[in-house]
Amino acid sequence: MAAAGVAEVALVKAEPREKVGAIAPIRETTGSAPAILTTAEPTVDGAVTTEISQKPDASEDAPVEPAVPPIEPVPDADEPDLESLPEAIATPEEPDPEAIPETPAEPSSDKPEATQEPEEELSPAEQERLRILTEADRLWQQGQYAEAELLYRKVKHPGQAIAVRDRPAPIFDPALLPPAGQVYWREAEAGQAQNLPTRVLVPLQLLTSQFPEFIPGHLRYSEVLLQQGEEEQIEQALLALEQATTLYPEEAELMRVRVTALAEQRQYLEASIAARQFAVLNPDDPTASEFTLLADTHLDDFQDRLRDRLTRNAIGNALTGAIGFALTGNLFGPLSAIQTSVLLLRGESEIGESIAGDAAEELPLLPDDEVVAYVNEIGQRLAAVTGRTEFEYEFYVVADADLNAFALPGGKVFINAGAIAHTNSEAELAGLLAHELAHTVLSHGFQMVTQGNLTANLLQFVPYGGIATDLVVLSYSRDMERQADALATRLLATSGYAADGLQNLMITLGEETEDYPLEWLSTHPDTAERIRNIDTQIASNGYNRYAFEGVERHWEMRRRVERLLPDEPEEKPEQSSTEGDE
Repeated sequence: MAAAGVAEVALVKAEPREKVGAIAPIRETTGSAPAILTTAEPTVDGAVTTEISQKPDASEDAPVEPAVPPIEPVPDADEPDLESLPEAIATPEEPDPEAIPETPAEPSSDKPEATQEPEEELSPAEQERLRILTEADRLWQQGQYAEAELLYRKVKHPGQAIAVRDRPAPIFDPALLPPAGQVYWREAEAGQAQNLPTRVLVPLQLLTSQFPEFIPGHLRYSEVLLQQGEEEQIEQALLALEQATTLYPEEAELMRVRVTALAEQRQYLEASIAARQFAVLNPDDPTASEFTLLADTHLDDFQDRLRDRLTRNAIGNALTGAIGFALTGNLFGPLSAIQTSVLLLRGESEIGESIAGDAAEELPLLPDDEVVAYVNEIGQRLAAVTGRTEFEYEFYVVADADLNAFALPGGKVFINAGAIAHTNSEAELAGLLAHELAHTVLSHGFQMVTQGNLTANLLQFVPYGGIATDLVVLSYSRDMERQADALATRLLATSGYAADGLQNLMITLGEETEDYPLEWLSTHPDTAERIRNIDTQIASNGYNRYAFEGVERHWEMRRRVERLLPDEPEEKPEQSSTEGDE
């Protein structure tokens, strides 16, 4: 049984307190124009307030560009400052090893002193690659997307993906189809008249794959698949609709059919996310308000269903006392069955706020305003397109040299500063944040409790290195990891980052840590399979891997972190296996 007072901490909302390294929740402004995230100067206590301002309406004659580029075009941007990159590529002079970028606010007096100047060990090929990526990012920031893509293609693995803007313009009249496409369409109509599903599906599959610009083909294909009523056909229809809406995200009818299909399969959260993303990315569409209403409606459906499950399970939980939050430190103690039930019935945000508040006091948060603001800017940009606007997203940077991150229910994300030191670009770091955000957006941790797994702990705590609160591992299933990877990759693509940010992070870390696996990889199994799955997703959905990488600013932050943290993490004792990892 939990000690008295510990339970109160979890059940009663804590009073506001100063949290160095914590991020204030995002605030939204009203209006129909697309939102641009701006980050104000950090305050003395390390909190950064992020606001959403309005983006001017784009001209109808403007060329097709990514829906949410990470940085507004800057026509007269200066040449990139190569001195902020690793010393090996800052030519011709050696940079001042003591030069650290200035923080926007007054520097904190309690910042740790640098331990040792990090040494970059880049080969000439790596130096040249960073130089090209820096130039490509500069062009991307200026809105010169075609020129930037040419440079990205020089140094990035091609995969199979094709940039979305290379797709042909959508057509709706069968008479505008090439002869082969018209034949497919006539065959499908003939098969439908004879009520022969096979004769309908085969030509429609060929039509949608060879002539994806014909929107009625996607609508008819998914309709016939859904009418079959079999699980395999339903999954195929949902996949086809996702592919079609990715290729043509501005087509309201495609998105409406997809949202309806998801809701009919009781995938209410996915339906809500899809509807809200359309409304956010197409604010000038006359149906935007309709999709906002659909998003709210299906979110209510999702929460009602979750609440029903939770209520039923809470009764058994109160009788058996089987569930608890088991941690070995004093972060917060195990809760009684009734206390846990009351907390869970308050919802995801209440759980996340309770745990995050205690974790923020126990964990050694990084007292560097500029690094914290950098992580917050990336995280809030990704969070803005998740569709879960009821969460208050907060991002915390832990002063730990290992690469690790975890998300709590309700939009609370913790990331080690070592994650910056282990990543090569802003897109890779965004991939890590997007993956953790996906877990909280998809309510994975919360669903583990509500779906009957009441004998398992929601959080498993693994201490090491003398720090009582060093690692939190959520024992996600393989399906949950697959879903998080898929949503994270989609978030990257819709936020204007290179869609392969998460994939490249996994590849890089897999190569660098064969002998000593990093915590984040070791608790996320089957890395090779996940890399293949992401590559397939990028190719089949037409995500653009030749988009913004963000190497220059990231290397500034990387060098800053390396000065704040020890060069080598302390050797840690062998950890016990975590329950639920597969």
